[in-house]
Amino acid sequence: MSLTVYGVPLSPFVRKLRLCLAEKGIDYQLEIVPPFNQPSWFLDINPLGRIPAIKDGNFSLADSSVICQYIEDKHPELTPLLGQSPEQKATVRWLEKYADYELSPLTTFTIFQHRIINPSMNKTCDENVVQLAMNEKLPAHFDYLERSLGNAEFLVGGTLSLADLSFTCQIINMEYAGERLDEQRWPNLAALISRIKARPSMQALLQDEQAMLASLK
Repeated sequence: MSLTVYGVPLSPFVRKLRLCLAEKGIDYQLEIVPPFNQPSWFLDINPLGRIPAIKDGNFSLADSSVICQYIEDKHPELTPLLGQSPEQKATVRWLEKYADYELSPLTTFTIFQHRIINPSMNKTCDENVVQLAMNEKLPAHFDYLERSLGNAEFLVGGTLSLADLSFTCQIINMEYAGERLDEQRWPNLAALISRIKARPSMQALLQDEQAMLASLK
């Protein structure tokens, strides 16, 4: 097996990459590299010290979005996840970045960080910060994504794409921290999350993540 993914399962960015590989049917080996206190050799792959990164034979690469684009380009014969037309491809990239840059600071680096990571490191959870993210900052983003989805089954082009995976990966971290999307206010997004979580690719990952989540709690 030539492809190695470096990272930890509870990272939404590692999860996104693993889902991309699973949906395409690509085998890989996961080598655990934490987001902190990383081995020095990992910085040769990604000097920024961020996960995930990969090694594919003699080729190494970092950043989940860049890696997923690389996988898409290398295996055009496999299930496409970045859209078909130029318009779809651009929209998938936009919504993926929206999840990574607008949602993750709130869902993962605020709510998940304070509720799950901080207590595991003997640090305090600032509940005021969590509630600010949930009640004042995230709703506007969810409103936008609800409108973008409309009554469609998926966010772009009527088929599964990296946009759906990126969004759901962030929501899962929020759910791990005890918060859920309001199904009454955002019914279409809630239905999308349920569809993605029910996929075999996601079910396999969620089972693997439970043990790590339990150890943190």
